[in-house]
Order: sequence, then C-alpha cells, then structure tokens
Amino acid sequence: MIPTSQPEISSDNELDHLAELAEDLIQRARQAGASAAEVTASLQHGLNVTVRLGEVETVEHARDRGFALTVYFGQRKGSASTADLKPESLDVTLEHACAIARYTEADPAAGLADAERMATVFPDLDLWHPWKVPVDVLIDQAQRMEEAGRSVAGIRNSEGATISSGAGYGVYANSHGFLGRERSTDHSLSCTLIGGEGDGMQRDYWWDSAHDQQSLLAAEAIGRKAAERTLARLGARSLSTRTCPVLFAPEAARSLLGHLVAAVSGGALYRRASFLLDSLGKPLFADFVYITEHPLLCRGPSSASFDAEGVSTAENPLLTKGVLQRYVLGSYSARKLELQSTGNAGGVRNLAIEPGDLDFEGMLQALGTGLLVTDLMGQGVSVVTGDYSRGAAGFWVEDGVLAYPVEAITIASRLQDMYAGLLAVGTDQDRRSGLMTGSWLIDRMTIAGS
Repeated sequence: MIPTSQPEISSDNELDHLAELAEDLIQRARQAGASAAEVTASLQHGLNVTVRLGEVETVEHARDRGFALTVYFGQRKGSASTADLKPESLDVTLEHACAIARYTEADPAAGLADAERMATVFPDLDLWHPWKVPVDVLIDQAQRMEEAGRSVAGIRNSEGATISSGAGYGVYANSHGFLGRERSTDHSLSCTLIGGEGDGMQRDYWWDSAHDQQSLLAAEAIGRKAAERTLARLGARSLSTRTCPVLFAPEAARSLLGHLVAAVSGGALYRRASFLLDSLGKPLFADFVYITEHPLLCRGPSSASFDAEGVSTAENPLLTKGVLQRYVLGSYSARKLELQSTGNAGGVRNLAIEPGDLDFEGMLQALGTGLLVTDLMGQGVSVVTGDYSRGAAGFWVEDGVLAYPVEAITIASRLQDMYAGLLAVGTDQDRRSGLMTGSWLIDRMTIAGS
C-alpha cells in the first residue's frame, strides 16, 4: 500500500531520547570499569519516489537507527553497536564492548579526543528544512521531471526519475561530559534518459541536492538538462593516442579534489601509503591555488560545528598559494603522527578550491584544442604512488568550441603532475557536495583510444 504522506518528524523528541540513552550508557560503562566511553547514535527517515515511463515504479519509506558504543580500559578499546534501542539490547551492547576491550591489546594512540578540544559553541547552520508534502505530489513532480526530458526530440527511453526526501538526527556523547546534537534534511531530484537507436544509443542524467527543497532546481529543468546531456553524447567516437591538455568539468574535477584529500589524510600517512608523504609545507600546486575547509557554512552540504569525536570545527586552510598547510586528521591518526587533530574525524566538511576568473566558456577558450572530460569510469587511481589511469568520456574541443563527443578512451598521468600542472580553476563551482570546485584545466595528459 502506497503511503499518502510522509511521517511526522519530531526532531526535538528524537534527539532528547537519543541523548538520554547515550548519557545513561556512558555512565553505566564507567560503572563497569571503563576509563572512558563514547556513543554515536543516529536516526534517519527517508522517502524515495521513482517513476519510469510515466508509471510509479517504487515508493519507499525508510527508517534506520544506529547506536554505537566504544569503551576504553586504559588504552584497550572495545566497540559494539545495535539498531535496537530496547534496554535489553543496550545491555548486551555494553557487555560486548567491555568484553572486547578487556581482551584486546593496548594501543598507545587509542582514546577519546582531548577534552580541551571539545566544541562549546553550536551555531545554527540552517540545515533543517523538513519537506512535508503528500506522496502523490512527489509522484506528480517525478512524472513531470521525466516527461520534460522525454518530450525532447531524440530521447527514446527513460531509466526513470527519482525524488528523495530525508531527515537525520545524530548525537555524539563522551565521558568528557560532551554532548553534541545534530539534525539535517536532504532532498534530491534525478533523472536518467536514453537517446539514439541501436548501437548508437547513449544515456546520461542530471541531478540536484539541497537541505531546503526550495533551493532545488525545478523538476522540469532537471529533466531537460538530462535530455540535453544525453543528446550531446550521440555520435560519440574514440580518439587516437595522443598527449594534450585536458579540461575536467566540475562534476569530474571533484574526484581530483577527493584524491588530494585521501592522500593527505592521517590513515594513509601513518601507514606510509600516500604519494604525498612528508609534504607538509611543500608546494603541490601553482601559487594561485587556495583550498579551504568551511565547516560552518550555512546550508553547506556537509556543515557541522563538531567532528565525529566532538572536536570543534572552524574555517581552516588546506593549501595556501599552492603550499600544503596541514594534513587531514582525527585524534587517532594525529597521535600516530605525533601531531594535533585538525577536527576532521569523519572527513572534510565543505572543502572548496578558490575559483579563478574564467567561466566555463572562458575555460574552453583557455583549453583551445584538447579534451573536455565530463564522465570518469573505473578505479585506476593509486593514492600510494599517484598513478592515475581512468576510463573517460566527454568532448573533443577545437579552438575553444565543442567539436564532437568522445567515449571509450583512457586518460593517464600522475596525480602529482596533474596537481602541479593545474593551469586554471573555473567559476562554474559545483556546490552539491562537500567537495566544492569549478572546472580544472590540466596542462597535459596522455589519451589512449583506438
């Protein structure tokens, strides 16, 4: 039976309940002999509507819970989790965590983050915008999104249009006396279409995501954009092997920023598994490159006033004038490296590379003749060595103008050379995720095709 509306969401009551359970379990862990303890608890509601060829394909409502306890007996650590918040389940979780800790080997780096680093200020980051709308209205919007794309000449089929709306609450508490509460909503639209016929068929998609549904692109605009991208791929061909400049569209350039974060993250560094070992204070990019984390950005995709260990967050440069200013560390990796946590337990939050002066058309002109990459495939990237080789699709560009679509090619280089060879960053910043960037123009890469 299809639900007629989304469930009522009482976030304050849910957060209060999770907070009470967390504080009680921490107290009981201390009574059981633990020298320290921490709890991470979460609850998520979600509604997902998908239509295909005008018909409702799925209507899914999800409600997920998680409750994880970590205890420390000195520097011996034990963790256990449950999705059942009944008293007897929490008792078993406590028992298991303590049993594990008593029999594990001591780890000198184990323990809570330092007490003096706990967040004390919790600004309203404007992340809570519940979308209370009947399901039939969501179905209608999804149908209109798909129909807007399917009505474009040349579109032959559809893989569906989806609207998702979710809300999540989280509590992190520890035996320092810290209790942090978070809540956020996330809404998204997506549409995937198919154009052409026979062996010449192509598919592409478009999507949008925001905390506030009023900030989303109109459903019809998503459908038309998906159609435009699909039709632009018709007639794609391969390329002969060559070396040329490469322009990464923002949605592809985001992955290059992600590889940088992975290479300067504590886990890779203390394991000696990064091509950027011992790079602190060294230039990685040209001096026009500034990359900064903005965790307190209002309505930011991954904004938070504290990290996954309760450490306060703040605006924090990663690179200044192309020089690496810090690593990306939680307390465990920081201790392994004999450094301080950077407030990045759980990852980076709204990391953005400062754009230059050129919009996308200007970036195409700066590219001149070369490859525009819009899609990447495969996993051929090594954070250990920096070797980079991935399948790609996009467009061959001549004199700053799109000449024809390309596919079935591989682009290759080394990340360290790509970063050093970054010539410009576009103003076409994609802010749909916690890694924010415009298009990237790289001086040269090897293209392998037919």
